Amino acid sequence: MIRYLTHDEIDFAKWDKCIEKSVNGLFYAYSWYLDMCASSWDALVMDDYQAVMPLPYRKKYAVRYIYQPFFIQQLGVFSRDRMAGQRTEQFIRAIPSHFKYAAFNLNIYNSLPPDHPAIGGNGITHELDLILPYEKIRKNYSENTKRNIRKAENKGVFITPHARPEEIIQAFRTQKKIGHIPFREKDYKLLKHLIYSGMHKHMVDVLAAYSETNNFCAGIVFFKSHRKAVWLFSGSTPEARENGAMSLLVDHFIRTNAGKEMVLDFEGSTNAGLARFYKSFGSKECLFLQIRLNRMPPVIRPLINGILDMKACGRRIFCK
Repeated sequence: MIRYLTHDEIDFAKWDKCIEKSVNGLFYAYSWYLDMCASSWDALVMDDYQAVMPLPYRKKYAVRYIYQPFFIQQLGVFSRDRMAGQRTEQFIRAIPSHFKYAAFNLNIYNSLPPDHPAIGGNGITHELDLILPYEKIRKNYSENTKRNIRKAENKGVFITPHARPEEIIQAFRTQKKIGHIPFREKDYKLLKHLIYSGMHKHMVDVLAAYSETNNFCAGIVFFKSHRKAVWLFSGSTPEARENGAMSLLVDHFIRTNAGKEMVLDFEGSTNAGLARFYKSFGSKECLFLQIRLNRMPPVIRPLINGILDMKACGRRIFCK
């Protein structure tokens, strides 16, 4: 049986245990991470937390809607046992009627029939299995990536795991200021808190590349859980584009973790340049379903679609 629980009715110990033991668990779905990223969230819970689905929501013009919080790529249904084909559909049907609109992402393990009316599209991520030895993984690098790695090594770029998140965030802020991408001040504060919370829980690796003269060039924040490392955030300077620092950073992470039962999730992108960069390490494209529900009266559905869709999906900004 699937029950709808408001936030104050959720047993967070059981919730987090379910996420921890889920066959498709992701750090995005831990209660502490959701609490930081979502202003409000309720949940659907099957039986005694055998499977769960978070429902982050907001209100706009008296309309309560489910949305995809910033810094969370995938949510959906998380289950302790194998995801049967109909389970995702059962959870979608169980979303309470007082949520009049929804635009959110499932995770790559959630499936629905291809013609299901709730499917609004596909999201993209890129994954690389690290279980092979480093030499075999490197064989699948593009020639351009291998060239950039050699360039970085020849220029004396070096990697350290003792980077300060603030340096990466500042590099990103400077880069995005040039690109006029509207991150808000509270987004940067949230990001910093997420990273430090993850570090405190031993779930975060922060890597940075420095030039031969000890100048910060680039950095990446990886969130690790459930045998997966997710590239959550990165920042780089103009110098990194000249000396291949970002390619060396990714190669360093792959070299360090090759042979482990781990997947590197680049967290995907619809940006062609970024997607090409991720694929240059041999990663494969993975799709996840995007859900769209509009339960408003037919006469105002187009208006609601226009007003709420961007808000529900979060600001479509490339964080890398």
